[in-house]
Amino acid sequence: MTRGRIWRIPAIVVCAAALGLGSAPDAGAEYGDVVINKRAEKEGMRPVVFSHWFHRIRFRCKVCHFELGFKMRAGANDVLMADIIEGRFCGMCHNGQIAWSAENCDLCHSGLPGLKSGIYGGHDTLGPGRW
Repeated sequence: MTRGRIWRIPAIVVCAAALGLGSAPDAGAEYGDVVINKRAEKEGMRPVVFSHWFHRIRFRCKVCHFELGFKMRAGANDVLMADIIEGRFCGMCHNGQIAWSAENCDLCHSGLPGLKSGIYGGHDTLGPGRW
């Protein structure tokens, strides 16, 4: 029995890749993503691509939609970077201790230019009562 050549990749490279460290590439939106582009491009930043499912598998809905104050309707939340930097909304976790902080702009502002705000996926809902 012959074996193919085994490639050894340093563990640090594998971990960095798995954690997504480094510069984030421009991203399109995938199923379940929330794109926030109300002000981003007007301010010279790429749109935010928020992975709802990535967060949802880690936290119950009430963490963000009750404890952090996010309304359960797309476009109903008026979140400014100043809010995040001051520890409100996303800034409660994205504080440099629980998750990366606001200084890592391109990790959230990763959307392709021109992405429209909204929820991307195979549904037409806009929040509770609209299903």
